[in-house]
Amino acid sequence: MDDFRFEQLDIWKDAMELSIKLFDIADLADEKKLYKFAEQLRAAGMSISNNIAEGSGSFSDKDFANFLNISRRSLFECANILHIFERRLIINLESRLILFDEMIRLSKRITNFRKTLI
Repeated sequence: MDDFRFEQLDIWKDAMELSIKLFDIADLADEKKLYKFAEQLRAAGMSISNNIAEGSGSFSDKDFANFLNISRRSLFECANILHIFERRLIINLESRLILFDEMIRLSKRITNFRKTLI
């Protein structure tokens, strides 16, 4: 059986791993009854890998590059939400910084991959 193209992409694999971590943090927000904020983090986290996957099905590199741009922007949205979660004491500074290191690396890798398409 053939794999989908995105399943071979390391940026997609890493985005999937990141989304699991973001879901765990969203669960912490749920415990504090901050359901809307938790759902926003889940949606933005899933958007990172979803847009890599969706873009990989494009017929043109330019279209794929646009989806990668959306994926990267979703990553930035997650970063903003994590700042808010830190200020609301859902996560601590150390947890945010560990995730930010991972997110910055993924952002750079998405950007570099995008550059190969345009």
